[in-house]
Amino acid sequence: MDHPLIEHVREALYDRANPEKAPQMQAYMKSKMPYLGVTSPERKALLKEAVPAYPLESAEVFREVVMAFWREATYREERYVAMDIADHRRYRTYQTLDMLPLYEEMIVVGAWWDYVDMIASHLIGGLLKRYPDVMTPEMRAWAHDTDLWKRRTAIICQLSFKEKTDLDLLYACMEPALDEKEFFLRKAIGWALRQYARVDPQEVIRYVHEHAGRLSGLSKREAFKHLLKKGVVTTIP
Repeated sequence: MDHPLIEHVREALYDRANPEKAPQMQAYMKSKMPYLGVTSPERKALLKEAVPAYPLESAEVFREVVMAFWREATYREERYVAMDIADHRRYRTYQTLDMLPLYEEMIVVGAWWDYVDMIASHLIGGLLKRYPDVMTPEMRAWAHDTDLWKRRTAIICQLSFKEKTDLDLLYACMEPALDEKEFFLRKAIGWALRQYARVDPQEVIRYVHEHAGRLSGLSKREAFKHLLKKGVVTTIP
């Protein structure tokens, strides 16, 4: 895929490479793919200038550019750029179900929290808001998938929904993971409950007590994190 945005951003990333920071960033993220050493603020500033300067003329071009940054990446920052562009407010109208296969690919191939959490909460969550009739059964299916990261996505895709959270969907997506020992699933359950506790603390308290025998200690601690600080609850069941 040839597009001036790709050429410009890649050049700008390489120009900003920091060989001292790169190994530290790679080690922190336990990444097999190397880093250039470009920080998140630097990357965001670069895109703030580049995205308006090199517009993507159609949904098809948008998809191809995102795909190019993701699939052709040799450095992790290039994959971050793929996600940044995919989530850019300028291209909200391009967020259609046609993007779902690519996002699924990014989740399965990326297979680590720095990719998955952003894609789940922003991109998959955005599709769920726009296309609930299609995405709700899709997330229910993902919750039973053999892929860990699709299961995590199903659990945390509603993190930003607040009072619009579909509780039936949330609980359905958590249910298959309640007895799991996998850290990233336990953490996801606690995180999703913690977010909803900001809206309806009593419902989260009820749910945790009802499922106390199946929820991990990690999930319960995460779910009650803010409630303990505020004194809404004093103990973890």
